Amino acid sequence: MKQEKGFRKKGLTKKSENMADWYNNVVVLADLADYSEVKGSMIIKANGYALWEKVQATLDQKFKEDDIKNYYFPLMIPYYLLKKEKEHLEGFSPELAVVTHAGGEKLSEPYVLRPTSETIMYKTFADWIHSYRDLPLKINQWCNIIRWEKRTYPFLRTTEFLWQEGHTVHQTEAEAVSMALKALKWYEDFYKEHFAISPYIGIKSDQEKFAGAKTTYSIELVIPNGKALQAATSHNLGDNFSKVFNITFLDNRGEKCHPWQTSWGLSTRSIGGLVLIHGDDSGLILPPKVADPQLVILVIPSKQEGKFDKTEKYSQKIYEKLVAKGLRVKIDREFKYSLGYRINEWEIKGVPLRLEIGNEEVSQKKIRFVRRDNFEQGLISINNLKEIDDLLVKIQKDMLSKSDKIKRDMTKEVNEYKEFKEMVRGQKMFLRAFWCGRKECEEKIKQETKLSTRVLELKEINKQQKGKCIYCGQQAKHRWLFAQSY
Repeated sequence: MKQEKGFRKKGLTKKSENMADWYNNVVVLADLADYSEVKGSMIIKANGYALWEKVQATLDQKFKEDDIKNYYFPLMIPYYLLKKEKEHLEGFSPELAVVTHAGGEKLSEPYVLRPTSETIMYKTFADWIHSYRDLPLKINQWCNIIRWEKRTYPFLRTTEFLWQEGHTVHQTEAEAVSMALKALKWYEDFYKEHFAISPYIGIKSDQEKFAGAKTTYSIELVIPNGKALQAATSHNLGDNFSKVFNITFLDNRGEKCHPWQTSWGLSTRSIGGLVLIHGDDSGLILPPKVADPQLVILVIPSKQEGKFDKTEKYSQKIYEKLVAKGLRVKIDREFKYSLGYRINEWEIKGVPLRLEIGNEEVSQKKIRFVRRDNFEQGLISINNLKEIDDLLVKIQKDMLSKSDKIKRDMTKEVNEYKEFKEMVRGQKMFLRAFWCGRKECEEKIKQETKLSTRVLELKEINKQQKGKCIYCGQQAKHRWLFAQSY
């Protein structure tokens, strides 16, 4: 994650010309993150961490309302625990960071830096669970994760990142499935209501599911360049891990049973998706619900003697009224910089609404506003500040509508493999096509087109369709979404 040569502090690559360079520029210029001396890792700066705090606050409230408790488990996991579940170990082996030496000595048993916590948690669950009265057990952990990525991008894919991981244990599979779907709905609602992003929601194929899971449900974001970003997952783990780690309970008939489990998580990758989907050639665009500040007041200095005091007092009065309404407001009096520079800085940082106040606004008892999402501007009376609340609500709503339009415009239904391959050679898109479910076809499609199955949409699971597999021509029951992933 080294900073490219020629990176200009005052410059910003156009998103429309080079999305990868634009993304890296925006992350730095908007003060979301900086590069680190640790290979593949980043420093999350105040602006970036403020977004993560919004994620935490929103989801943590949902968890607590469902009586899910926050725990913290060790970062280091004994290597032997990962070996107990072979499929799980194989799934993570290339990404593991293994500690072999500590205290100046070689360790008799190596440790793995947490890639996820199933193994160390479930070893403990076996000691905690004995009776059906101990169930359901529902816990969550906010923590850091280490996965040794070969190719990294800030937020999207880093060696170390932050996330939450929920883990629950239930008496029946029906309860576990219900919990996995409930977590999925929390993520869907969060993306729609707070990040103003319209995602695809569905199940993963057996080849793409979480290592060790029975079923994986996923949130997939459609990036404007046509690529897919897996932005949250929820897993029905079945009784696989409970058998491996000997988690048992006595049911109400006194019979010993293995419980059913779930795990589910969302990470700082979500912030990367937010940047990619909403940003434009001028920088970041933040939805009002998660932006801090939600609006900035630019005080415009006057060249006329005595006029500026009135402008400052007027601006301060507006500021205090807006803060009293519960809005997150910043007042900009950085007069040592030009007005153009100040506007540019706030646009790059994506503040949803800009208020400009100068002599003209004071004399008219007005406020000039500029929306960040579409640059629409106008005047608001000082006696009708409710219009500002209405504007923020409209910006949030319009951003979600725009995201939904991007999703629909970047998705195409195809029926022939020839057309499928032609689509791949042009603008990258999500392709909805029949697939027979065979691993061989899935692998061939990925090898030949770089497109992988993303999800079978939840709304399509119970619909019985008839079609031919896009690759082999055999009978298929469902259309799956295919796309190239980040």
